Amino acid sequence: MMRGMGILGNGTALPLDEIPVVAPDRFFTQVPDALAGGLRLASFFGASADGGQTALYAVFASKAEGTLGVVSTRVNDSFPSLSRRFPQLSLFEREIAEQFGVVPAGHPWFKPLRFHRAWTPGRDAWERPENADIPAGVMDYYRVEGEEVHEVAVGPVHAGIIEPGHFRFQCHGEHVFHLEISLGYQHRGIERQTIGGPHPKTPYMMETAAGDTTVGHMQAYCMVIEALSGCPAPARAEALRGIALEFERLANHVGDLGAIAGDIGYLPTASFCGRIRGDILNLTAVLCGSRFGRGLVRPGGTGFDCEPAMVEELLQRIAGIRNDLSNAVSLLWNTPSVMARLENTGTLAAESARELGMVGPAARACGLNRDVRRDHPFGIYRMAQIPVATAHHGDVCARTMVRWTECEKSFDFVEELLRQLPGGIVWKTPGPLAENRLSVALTEGWRGEICHVAMTDGVGRFSRYKITDPSFHNWPGLALALRGQQISDFPLCNKSFNLSYCGFDL
Repeated sequence: MMRGMGILGNGTALPLDEIPVVAPDRFFTQVPDALAGGLRLASFFGASADGGQTALYAVFASKAEGTLGVVSTRVNDSFPSLSRRFPQLSLFEREIAEQFGVVPAGHPWFKPLRFHRAWTPGRDAWERPENADIPAGVMDYYRVEGEEVHEVAVGPVHAGIIEPGHFRFQCHGEHVFHLEISLGYQHRGIERQTIGGPHPKTPYMMETAAGDTTVGHMQAYCMVIEALSGCPAPARAEALRGIALEFERLANHVGDLGAIAGDIGYLPTASFCGRIRGDILNLTAVLCGSRFGRGLVRPGGTGFDCEPAMVEELLQRIAGIRNDLSNAVSLLWNTPSVMARLENTGTLAAESARELGMVGPAARACGLNRDVRRDHPFGIYRMAQIPVATAHHGDVCARTMVRWTECEKSFDFVEELLRQLPGGIVWKTPGPLAENRLSVALTEGWRGEICHVAMTDGVGRFSRYKITDPSFHNWPGLALALRGQQISDFPLCNKSFNLSYCGFDL
């Protein structure tokens, strides 16, 4: 299915002249054929091209072959939208329009995504004569008309310390017909700032692309740098990165288990998990001094080592944490009133999740068996496998169960790694980046697949850097999960997805 594409492995690089540049007609036939044939879209983005054109790049992932495929085309002011047939392209198309002023003709719901000007002055899609009725900064919402149908608007400012996001419900009484999610309030322009890099500040931007996914995004960035510089990380560093990535997964999953319990008013598990999450964050602090893993993962390896005494301390702490967490979570499964609230709430069908291109625990809870650690192994996962946890009901209960099962697998994985840490150094100095190359890195963050794509110019600097956080794939899934639910189910459904605002906005 990857015929006519440039083929590369996860965390490798490819010369730009080996990426096929096809005519638009062929490109917009090839992309649907690839998706219909079972390939999955990992990224779809634009880049500046000669002659004032925009280059479009589609990156596909093949689970069967464990490879990645890239194909490109050049367009002028517009291109045919494929979103009606393949909804997973919808947000990507709107993003391309906003960044490069290229209009996806026929897009079913064409409007701003992050409310910023085009990267090239004078190219704003919203200022075209044919789009004069869609001014930048103005947001139209889908409306359901009918007697007693009403709107409920939530946000963008929320109670407590939480990032901004706007949710608009179309309801009849408590029954939700439609939920529309509007983000963009956290936009920092990270992708645009990387052009001409890597800069001294680039690693710090990557660590905070989605602040609760420091290790996941930094791992992807390091894989790109190491591929472009020809400097693979040492085996011991890869093991330490894997441990840190699983600590990050554990901390966030445990936090979500507690928050889900809290949203249904079940305080025992909520209280226990709040404390246990802190204990797991402290495991990462033992490794590098930062509870979020800042400074640990660096191009060429890791910034910290793990001495034998530290290994013993981590193993002892993990044993106690694991026992405490098992007791806390077992309270959920053994309380009928809790299970009644979790089951059949916020159900999302597997076919809907597949059409949206969903990833991570939210996708696996719908029965989609996809996980980068197995399908496109990277780092330590090339040598040590971790089982993939799935469920089949697609409801809050399934998303909760997948998190707990993944916690158990992560504990096993980390304990085994700590007992068998490879010897040797933990860091090598990367050299200059290769010229005119493209590199793709996929990692499995705790929310799901993270995709970084880097392109270099003729002097080995970034000409384009594209980041796709798992939340970019999964926010539309939350909207669909609310259809037909009670509006009071929203906090619980929202927490069961627990998606990132800033990871989406970048």
